[in-house]
Amino acid sequence: MSHNDACRAKRLALPIAAGALGLAVSIGGFAAPAQAADAVTLTGVILGVGADESQRMVTWYSSGDTTQAVQVAPAAQVVDGEFPASAKSFSAVGGANIASSGGFNRNATITGLAENTSYSYRVGAEGNWSKTYTFKTQDFEGDFDFLFLGDPQIGASGNVAKDQAGWQDTLDVATKDNPDAEILVSGGDQVETANTETQWDAFLAPDQLRQVPWAATIGNHDVGGKAYEQHLAVPNGDRSGQYYANGNPASNTSGGDYWHIYKDVLFINLNSNSYTTSSGGGGDEAHLKYVSDVIEKHGDAAKYTVLVYHHSIYSPASHAKDSDNKVRRVDFPTTFSKLGVDLVLQGHDHAYTRSYLIKNGEKADADEKPGAADVFAGPGGVLYVTANSASGSKYYGITKPDNSGTSGAGNGADPLNPDSYWYNSVQNQENTRTYVKVKVKADELVVENIRSETNVGSSVDKVTVHPYNGEGQQIQVRVPKAAPGEFGWTIDGKNGLVDLGTAEEKDGEYYSANGAINPITVKDSRSSQAPWSISASVGDFKDADKKFSGSLLGWTPKVAEAGAGAKAGEKVESGLNGGEGLSVSRTLGQADQGHEKGEAKLAADLDLKIPSEVAQGSYRATLTITALSS
Repeated sequence: MSHNDACRAKRLALPIAAGALGLAVSIGGFAAPAQAADAVTLTGVILGVGADESQRMVTWYSSGDTTQAVQVAPAAQVVDGEFPASAKSFSAVGGANIASSGGFNRNATITGLAENTSYSYRVGAEGNWSKTYTFKTQDFEGDFDFLFLGDPQIGASGNVAKDQAGWQDTLDVATKDNPDAEILVSGGDQVETANTETQWDAFLAPDQLRQVPWAATIGNHDVGGKAYEQHLAVPNGDRSGQYYANGNPASNTSGGDYWHIYKDVLFINLNSNSYTTSSGGGGDEAHLKYVSDVIEKHGDAAKYTVLVYHHSIYSPASHAKDSDNKVRRVDFPTTFSKLGVDLVLQGHDHAYTRSYLIKNGEKADADEKPGAADVFAGPGGVLYVTANSASGSKYYGITKPDNSGTSGAGNGADPLNPDSYWYNSVQNQENTRTYVKVKVKADELVVENIRSETNVGSSVDKVTVHPYNGEGQQIQVRVPKAAPGEFGWTIDGKNGLVDLGTAEEKDGEYYSANGAINPITVKDSRSSQAPWSISASVGDFKDADKKFSGSLLGWTPKVAEAGAGAKAGEKVESGLNGGEGLSVSRTLGQADQGHEKGEAKLAADLDLKIPSEVAQGSYRATLTITALSS
């Protein structure tokens, strides 16, 4: 080549620069509501449990009858209050509230949640959203804690503000001391007067009710109006007539039974206000059939069964001698023992009790001592717990055991502790707010009653229940969550520059330069065997104010060292004669779902063809590499 020819030649340098590595996770998109809402007021937002740990239900009030939704996104993607385009929307349903409540109610179910993720959510419609709230999910398998809260009954003291303050304080204490508690379980009686919305406003005031899902329970002070149903949507709810005290779901009353599964626990929640058939409902017989049917259909999906209802049948105060307990101490316990129920959570009597293990309506083990720290259920043994007031709005004093107004095993004294009822291992009334913490573990339930005022955080009572696992020997093994492993890539070589040298003239028509990228090492140790791909694109080649298009660069990908399921991408021709070349993203290598773990090395031969009219210079471009994996 002559000196003049050399002067006409172009010296080309191509640095390889890593672009931002992104692991792309799609959470899907949903259409916006069919119509934008007028400016409406959105109040009373509460986060409820869903059918399982991957769901949540949200309920709220609206001043207008408009199309609304819940919008949800991972909290990390919500910046300065702006939800990303990828946020999901879940359409709401609902209707008009009763006249005394005014306005309308809405509820929506959030589905498809991922574990160990913080989410932001808001309710309403485009242009008229509520404020943003947050909640977090945790592991979908394994041990977990939940908190059981008895009778807030806001307004029972005659001072709504005082009751609200006590309720708020208990939730503050309980959630601060138990930041990883995953559910708040209601003992019933959210308010004193069923349809008094100022009491509901006070009950709903704590932010914890928008952060930790509330598993609602209907109490006798909730049942006499529709506000309970308007405020608290539930999963798998059966609101047919047999689960209403008067047999009429259309009446101005609330009712219904429901169930849900959370990790290893099947929760079944009953409307214990319906206990006779004389007023039109299905009574206890309907509830017992419901429990039996749910356990038969879903019991195998859980390790423990926990029943929740309001009216305590084993309590220490005035309600211990109520006529409904007279009946229920006969017809409930035998069925619960037969079905293998582990724990029954109750409210109503505003005093704390932990029963002995009860089998078929009698003490399961005559040798069980009062206040035992460890109890062994044996076949049919069930623990019954009654919660005291979580708000301090009302307390009942402990009454003396006798056999008045009862049948069956009666309300006689405990031979081991004559001041207590025969069925109560522990009974306590200090006129102090408390809550119950339940630790669900692989081989035991730990139940603890904890003070939320006066000696805050101290324990009133604690027991570990060792469930019955049948005759013979069961074998249990815990399979841990697979280590997530890692997916990543690196560029071989130190300076990151791919020098294509001096382009050569080809018959006066174009200039050609060839070379190879620095190999890229891909490592994938994830157990998910998720697909991955490495792609790249190149921008314009530039020398000061001179440039030519990156479309003129093509390549031939290859797998230099096999592993991690790697397959080479398709060959891409230079766009000299038309085409986009590497100016658009092209696949260097990829692996399909189910590939083996390991390491691969990807390479590519480069082919650059440049029109002869391009001005002399030393041009550079950046190859941006992107990794994608689910």
